[in-house]
Amino acid sequence: MKQDSLLENLQRYSREGAYPFHMPGHKRNPPREDGLPWRLDITEIDGFDDLHHPGGILQAGMERAARLWGSRRAFFLVGGSTCGILAAIRAAAPEGSRVLTARNCHRSVFHGIELCRLRPVYLTPPVDRSSGIWGSLSPRQVEEALDRDPQIALVILTSPTYEGVLSDVGAIAALCHRRGIPLLVDEAHGAHLGVSSAFGPGAVAAGADLVVQSLHKTLPSLTQTALLHLQGELVAEEEVARQLSIFQSSSPSYPLMASIDQCIRLVEEEGSEWFPRWKDRLARFSRQVEGLERLRVLCNGKDRPAEHPAFWGMDPSKLVISTRGTSLTGPQLKNQLRERYALELEMAQGEYALAMTGLWDREEGMDRLARALLTIDGQVERRPAEETVSLPEAPPQILTIAAARKAPGRLVPLSRSAGAICREYVWAYPPGIPLLAPGQQVTGAVLRSLAEMASSGVELHSTSGRLPEELEVVRSLA
Repeated sequence: MKQDSLLENLQRYSREGAYPFHMPGHKRNPPREDGLPWRLDITEIDGFDDLHHPGGILQAGMERAARLWGSRRAFFLVGGSTCGILAAIRAAAPEGSRVLTARNCHRSVFHGIELCRLRPVYLTPPVDRSSGIWGSLSPRQVEEALDRDPQIALVILTSPTYEGVLSDVGAIAALCHRRGIPLLVDEAHGAHLGVSSAFGPGAVAAGADLVVQSLHKTLPSLTQTALLHLQGELVAEEEVARQLSIFQSSSPSYPLMASIDQCIRLVEEEGSEWFPRWKDRLARFSRQVEGLERLRVLCNGKDRPAEHPAFWGMDPSKLVISTRGTSLTGPQLKNQLRERYALELEMAQGEYALAMTGLWDREEGMDRLARALLTIDGQVERRPAEETVSLPEAPPQILTIAAARKAPGRLVPLSRSAGAICREYVWAYPPGIPLLAPGQQVTGAVLRSLAEMASSGVELHSTSGRLPEELEVVRSLA
């Protein structure tokens, strides 16, 4: 017999009319009919389980997620992938230990390193020379880094990246496990991997110990919903659960949890119908953009994967539109698509713009994007392609992130900060990858990269909010 979903239970409870002498304060009696889910918003009452001590309907939903992706244990996250990454890092890496970290990880990884007073060892992926974006982190890079530093306690990487670049997670997991080291994969952008043959396996199937997925990025689930998967025996299940109780709200949103539950049920029950349709829409788009002569959509149209040897693989759901060799920058292309064609892309940097697709995209929208790109392609001018790298090698880490944040600081003009030790985070958002982290030495390469990105229209942010004029640095090491 089919079990009612969490959403169906919430709807039935709302209709039954029990009076709520409990949180939340609106008492399921909306002050106005404004479309918000007031009548479904409850607290942990009888029959609705407890996210931090699950044993009923929430436990059943998490077990369903674990079966669907193939993990040993899955946890619902209502604080986005961020809270899952923080909890996973704290559960897997002893305080003060050394962690091997991909240079292009999201800043939530850096925040986890800061909170746990970890010592990061950075690995920089190779650059795809034809587009200027970072490629895959190779197993050889990871193995050589582990050989150089046998004290590494945890390896952290992102796959797929914001731009959809995949790494060989299976090979990396195998070499980590031979040394007894757990692997954490930020798969926030890859929740659609591993649940349908249309898009291939993901990090769970590849054997990563901890995998964090944002359901809301590519699947039909509300913003802020995610999953944390655990497998293997290298990280204790009870410690992961304990850390999640620290980083997640003690009053989780039932509408958000119902959204997670609905998403899992939809993928489980109707995925065999919807995923092939999504793949077909992407294939149709790829055929439509074969006429591009100046712009390129990486690994689509006439652009072939063989032209990108830095990519181990590419997630087809990400449409990376390269403007290299044209009179447009990525931000300029993004602005044109918004202002002239009412198409809002996810992000733009330097010489590319990113269109994210998802399970619920419609053919009409994909067709509009293809037509717009073909029109713009006929209008842009060719320019000599200049190789630019938006993100340089990680600067030297002089202090730990935590130590730098605790040290006295001062503001200096950005132009005169070379050689100083940074005390704040500097990032472009999206995607939220730190260009500078606390404790790193400010190098000329980083300053040139910041200037290049700013001149191309990329918005730069810093903890102090004083960029681009000033940067907060450590006052003195004495």
